Amino acid sequence: MLYRMYTRWFDAKGWSWKTLDYLPGEEAGLKDATIEVKGNFAFGYLKAENGIHRLVRISPFDSNSRRHTSFASVYVYPLYETEIEIVIDMNEVRVDTYRASGAGGQHINKTDSAVRLTHEPSGIVVQCQNERSQHKNKETAMKMLKARLHQLEKEKEQAKMDQMASSKTEIGWGNQIRSYVFHPYTMVKDHRTKHETGNIQAVMNGDIDGFIKAYLLNQMGKES
Repeated sequence: MLYRMYTRWFDAKGWSWKTLDYLPGEEAGLKDATIEVKGNFAFGYLKAENGIHRLVRISPFDSNSRRHTSFASVYVYPLYETEIEIVIDMNEVRVDTYRASGAGGQHINKTDSAVRLTHEPSGIVVQCQNERSQHKNKETAMKMLKARLHQLEKEKEQAKMDQMASSKTEIGWGNQIRSYVFHPYTMVKDHRTKHETGNIQAVMNGDIDGFIKAYLLNQMGKES
């Protein structure tokens, strides 16, 4: 039901999407699904759906027509590009030159050919004195600096992914962010923002903009 709701919402947004993984349930429905979504601000909107979703209805699989409660976990994360383009603003790099030093018996350059680069925003310092040419040493040092900055960005990305993964909560009572109630009354309620509607069919058909807007406005209020 959530899979249908989200894919209809994607279509209404004009976003492209594809199912990367789909594991049917043992008796009915599905056990797990992974969808890749591409569209303007897709992650910005979809992050509002992170959490546990609770469904209350008369189960069509219960011959005694009893009310059942079930839970599903929604986890949203951005896809990062594997290649990170590093652009260095030389106004943010301090270039120092100094005289290269060598081991005993080795030629010692009598000019300031060694180069030290300090990237001020990150505090990364690299230096090179292998070549007699200052130009070549600077070129090598720039490659070293780009490599260090690339690694720093990869570490930042991993930290973001780790933070999002740690925010995943246990599927069960008390952890739900939203409830979809079909019986004994009809209501969809977001427990974070208190936004709710009685038109549950519209929601299950993909009309969830109101819930997402309420969440984003609520987050802006917390940050201000």
